[in-house]
Amino acid sequence: MGAKIFLKKNKIICTRKKLKRINMDMNDIPDVAMTIAITALFAKGKTTIKNIYNWRVKETDRLSAMANELRKIGAKIKEGKDYLIIQPPKIFKKSEINTYNDHRMAMCFSLISLSGVPVTLIDPQCINKTFPKYFSKFFSICDYK
Repeated sequence: MGAKIFLKKNKIICTRKKLKRINMDMNDIPDVAMTIAITALFAKGKTTIKNIYNWRVKETDRLSAMANELRKIGAKIKEGKDYLIIQPPKIFKKSEINTYNDHRMAMCFSLISLSGVPVTLIDPQCINKTFPKYFSKFFSICDYK
């Protein structure tokens, strides 16, 4: 997508240049695909994430959930049986995001705050399932006060 990634001992450095759209089969890495869906909001052009039917049989129907919540941010979304096409918003909308009691939804949508537009997550404590200290770690690497 155009990000510059540097691996260092005990850390990863990522710098954003101009992110570009992708068209990718993500069947082998469906959990990463959720983060790609959020990253697509910051990219230029339509991103297609395909072969992700398995999202429908997770903690929630993640394909429908992602489509619904991405639209709240202002993205134009086409949802298919096993794919999402994401057209990023020109301007991010302040939104209240339903996490569907799904830890990955909460963690992924927290990244919207990197746009500078506030986002409210409903039921953010659902992250306790896999990463109870997620938000303290997230805030420790951001410029939030």
